[in-house]
Amino acid sequence: MSDETPQAGDLLVRIGAIVFLVGAVATLATVLPLFLGTHPLPWVFYWVSMLMGAGFLIAGAGVVRSVTAQRRQAEAAAPSAPPAR
Repeated sequence: MSDETPQAGDLLVRIGAIVFLVGAVATLATVLPLFLGTHPLPWVFYWVSMLMGAGFLIAGAGVVRSVTAQRRQAEAAAPSAPPAR
């Protein structure tokens, strides 16, 4: 365990990684019968393999959320400069 406090978006990145891995395993399970010459798996596996893209999008949303939170935090901590003329 790390001592870091969780930042905004960390949970989305972790969930996205898990969803992506589930989709990756389903993709491997879907493609493997093609190489082994066995019967294809049921259509459900093809739909589950689409979770790879969904997981990637969820993790990307977590990264965007983290970036925006860090940008807001940096802007709040920066001293305000006088307006340029």
